[in-house]
Amino acid sequence: MQNRTEYDSLGEIDVPAEALYGIHTQRATENFYLCGNPVRIDLIKAIAQVKKACALTHKQLDNIAEDKADAMDAACDEIIDGKHNDAFITDALQGGAGTSTNMNVNEVIANIASIKLEGEPGTASLVSPLDDVNRGQSTNDVYPTALRIAAIYMVRALADELAKLQDSLQKKEQEFAGVLKLGRTQMMDAAPITLGSTFGSYAQAIARDRWRIYKVEERLRQINLGGTAIGTGAAADRKYTYRVAEVLREITGLGLARAEYPMDLTQNNDVFVETSGLLKACAVNLLKISGDLRLLNSGPNGGFGEITLEARQVGSSIMPGIPEAVALCAMKTIANDSAITLAAANGQLELNAFLPLIADSLLDSLTILRNAVSTLRTKCIDTVQANRERCLQNLNASTAPALALVPHIGYDAAAEIAKEALESNLSVFHVAKKQNVLPEDKLKEILQHAGTYQ
Repeated sequence: MQNRTEYDSLGEIDVPAEALYGIHTQRATENFYLCGNPVRIDLIKAIAQVKKACALTHKQLDNIAEDKADAMDAACDEIIDGKHNDAFITDALQGGAGTSTNMNVNEVIANIASIKLEGEPGTASLVSPLDDVNRGQSTNDVYPTALRIAAIYMVRALADELAKLQDSLQKKEQEFAGVLKLGRTQMMDAAPITLGSTFGSYAQAIARDRWRIYKVEERLRQINLGGTAIGTGAAADRKYTYRVAEVLREITGLGLARAEYPMDLTQNNDVFVETSGLLKACAVNLLKISGDLRLLNSGPNGGFGEITLEARQVGSSIMPGIPEAVALCAMKTIANDSAITLAAANGQLELNAFLPLIADSLLDSLTILRNAVSTLRTKCIDTVQANRERCLQNLNASTAPALALVPHIGYDAAAEIAKEALESNLSVFHVAKKQNVLPEDKLKEILQHAGTYQ
């Protein structure tokens, strides 16, 4: 493989001749091989959108020659379109608060632009990664701004999936409205309910998740772009600082706004903790729902058997794989939240060096939750079936119907009926009828109203 030699203040290093990245990226790959996964492409594309906004702003202000700015603009568009994904090779976990990723994007844009200007990769004299692509910028304002952009897009996608799941659960609520079953508390027989109300409760929980996640976008919209290294904007032209946010808003189609106090956003990452906390709340609900589905589907003979999940693979009769997969995605999201919390809390003074961990964990949670919610809906909820006879059988075999008698005969008498029903293996109706606690017609009326006598 042929190489080209590039130079920086530390010396020289060989880079693959045709590589679109350069010496800074090459050093980063040698320094940081930690998780073995590259930076998420959603973040790379968001950085490219930021770089596009910067290039166009500098062009408008005559800070960069028009042909050079146009070449950089076109290079950003190619990255946004996903044409050069293999050029972004820095490890997702890295020191330097994201500098390696920022330089990876700078070098790729510079080299693509240089080629468009009939130069060669590595020809910094045509388009410089630092003096041109990174002009008026710092990793410390580019990287968090891009993370907010990527997060907003993904938050919207997750909110849309949650809306679809809520709708699916509400349809099942209606479909199962007449299916009587045993309600359980602390895994013990409790009171009669309908299977529809169970799914309706799930729908309510998901509705809250949808609303919370949708609303967090408001806090993500503020950006510190133009603040440069610590938020003071010392290395940027003042006109550029105010105009670049407007240009970025037009490019992204998002309601972004320049922060009134950019230094705050440069050093404090609580908005990502807030976002992650809402994702954790969603994960908790998904974990609860998927666990319930596994219990209600348990069997075929020794378990609850009150619903049937569609068989998805050979062996799935004893392997409810879809809710299991959703559960593990929820667990991973909860774990990611702990990482985000620790990383955000451990920033020092004017910068948080651990932003790459925050970015990778947050975008990971948004990705797996979106996929988990979609999978749960299409491969589980939409196809779940009620086992009506088993639901009624479990209900009538329990002592739960005795609860409906309490207002009519008192707690102690109802408890005695429940006790005898349990010992004699008879239904509550038959024991109550035998004890003649109420006229049979009245007894039937009460239990029918409670949804237990059929």
